[in-house]
Amino acid sequence: MRKKNIIVVGLQWGDEGKGKIVDLLAKNADIVARYQGGNNAGHTVVCGDLSLVFRLVPSGILNEDKICILGNGVVIDPSVLFQELKELSTVGINIKNRFFISYKSHIIMPYHKRLDTARERLRGAGMIGTTGRGIGPAYEDKVARLGIRAVDLLNRDVLYNKIVLSLKEKNYLFKNVLGEDVFNPDDLIEEYLNYGKKIKEFLIDASIYINEKLEQGLNVMLEGAQGTFLDVDHGTYPYVTSSNTVGGSSLAGVGLGPTKIDEVIGITKAYTTRVGEGYFPTELKGDDGKNIRDKGEEFGSVTGRPRRCGWFDVNLIKEAGRLNGITGMVVTKLDVLSGLPKIKICTGYMLNGSVINHLPFSSSDYEKAVPLYEETEGWSGDISQIKDFKDLPVNAQKYILRIEELTGLKINMLSIGKERMQIINLKNIF
Repeated sequence: MRKKNIIVVGLQWGDEGKGKIVDLLAKNADIVARYQGGNNAGHTVVCGDLSLVFRLVPSGILNEDKICILGNGVVIDPSVLFQELKELSTVGINIKNRFFISYKSHIIMPYHKRLDTARERLRGAGMIGTTGRGIGPAYEDKVARLGIRAVDLLNRDVLYNKIVLSLKEKNYLFKNVLGEDVFNPDDLIEEYLNYGKKIKEFLIDASIYINEKLEQGLNVMLEGAQGTFLDVDHGTYPYVTSSNTVGGSSLAGVGLGPTKIDEVIGITKAYTTRVGEGYFPTELKGDDGKNIRDKGEEFGSVTGRPRRCGWFDVNLIKEAGRLNGITGMVVTKLDVLSGLPKIKICTGYMLNGSVINHLPFSSSDYEKAVPLYEETEGWSGDISQIKDFKDLPVNAQKYILRIEELTGLKINMLSIGKERMQIINLKNIF
């Protein structure tokens, strides 16, 4: 029987706990490939005393016999990449012959980062909340056909000419619009040629490689960054990221055909969080939100920014299920809700006098939509060591079953703590 190939995608605004789940599921996957995003988001994996934050390298790298790949849809900051590889080496993780990068991946340059932060400053009160790591401007160059790909770092003439071309426009903006210092191509060329020497051993044609491995009987798990509602097309625009985060984009991001995929697994927290600006109808702005943030340690793993916290939103998850073609869900951080006397679930919104069961179509309606809640009884006690669903407090069981009923999506797995094995399996994903 052929091994399953799966996609793992976040169902909210990112930070759903994908890192832990990908790391856990990786034991059943031969290849873990990341398909989009950059180092603007981090996946945290805790294993005993070891806690690592992966910004670029796929979370499955901790499984010593797994192949990990950065696909063509990823944008790479070489300085961050090689620092991360150094950290892995320091803790004894051997990546030789099992970590690869698509030669088509695009490179984040210093001028991308400067452009990112300068634009945010220019926006003032209308800022998006970007991390300032150059992700958006790097994707802009990719679409504008000005981008520098990983393979370009191997050729001095190609690299220099591309930097010069890209800076014609950017230096004008820096000098005349943004009030920033301009860049000299000569100051960049040697540094990035040196990165080219280091990156060369990892470069492959990811599409050819993955497809050949599948023909040999291996399987692949595709891992995304951020979450569904940060998708540039389907998210809460304009407060979104610069790439397509939904499961369908994973195929283009590694060069794989849709007929090769068997399952699409969605990750959601038992509540909802969001970092930065933008629509968030179930946000709790008082003590309840702060208590969930503190107990759930809801601070960005890369930026350290506090996450906004709120109740579980059925509309959000139903829409994410449809957009991604979800075949099963993983609910994380159920343990964080222990101790709350009452727990609310948002079942719809009131907008302009009518109940709607979808996200508002217009950004102008975002702030007008009022969440409608049903209230459930909470539970108490430490659930982090429970191994069987039937051993959970009755009200915790009811809460999970109600989420299934309202979203129409089956739950495969529950995460009940930070540790890798603090998991309750309800259905075997593979």
